[in-house]
Amino acid sequence: MAEFAAVERGELGVARTFRRGFGGDTANFIVAAARMGSRCGYITRLGGDEFGRAFISLWAESGIDYSQVRIDPERRTAVYFIARRPDGGHDFTYYRTASAASHLRPEDLDAAYLSGIRVLHTSGISQAISDSARATVRAAIDIVSGAGGTISYDANIRPALWSLDLARDVAERTFGRAQLVFLSSEDASHLYPGGRPGDVVRRVLERGPRLVVMKLGADGCMIAPTGGAVVELPGWSVDAVDSTGAGDAFAGAFVSAWLDGASPEAAGSFANAVGALTVMGLGAADSIPTRPAALTFLEKPRIGHHHRRE
Repeated sequence: MAEFAAVERGELGVARTFRRGFGGDTANFIVAAARMGSRCGYITRLGGDEFGRAFISLWAESGIDYSQVRIDPERRTAVYFIARRPDGGHDFTYYRTASAASHLRPEDLDAAYLSGIRVLHTSGISQAISDSARATVRAAIDIVSGAGGTISYDANIRPALWSLDLARDVAERTFGRAQLVFLSSEDASHLYPGGRPGDVVRRVLERGPRLVVMKLGADGCMIAPTGGAVVELPGWSVDAVDSTGAGDAFAGAFVSAWLDGASPEAAGSFANAVGALTVMGLGAADSIPTRPAALTFLEKPRIGHHHRRE
């Protein structure tokens, strides 16, 4: 989605100056993974408009393969606005109904292309935006899994997009097909109200993934491997400007480090640094740091110490 982030803090209706950028959870993820040095490609539909062309330029500059992106001349690229609250949080206003991306369909997939990738990353938002997009995610998982690839899944539960009952059903089915699952504490509260973080990650592990990572924002993350101890890794103390896309950047950095052979704990520490740097800028994709910047930031003192829960 094309992004317009309010420069001033306050309600959207009083904002007068906006910074145009790029957003969308999986789009943020792929930019982060590419900036961390991974070889990446993206699959979606874009409108045949200026915002669609801007995304192509972003991906080209980032070294992201966009050969599987379909241009839909009949539909528009979605748009959203970010209002920044005085407390550092944010509120979103979306204009994405009937967008080009929501018309993604299984026929858009190239089975040969998907069969050659190491990791397919997708999300609950990709599944929520339309029935055809949900079917496309399912078909892509079938192809990649059948070819021996790894499935990475970020729950990203958004009640405004679909019912919680459907979201829970789809998410739990996807947990069972993914090897790596990300979710936030907010996702956990939607899926399993009242559940403690440690209990939630174990519940998700029971569905079958090898590794579950819960994103805890400024508090860092919790990592739960199958058959191992749950590890909590602290975050960094930073002056947050805008947290938009930080969780997506975290996931992209984690997968990139994991693919490079990092242990889950090392990947989590690296991803925490990328998430912290991302919240220090305005907007989603534009704020995602480069790998050298993240490595330098890793040398800064962290909040507390990590510990294990048996």
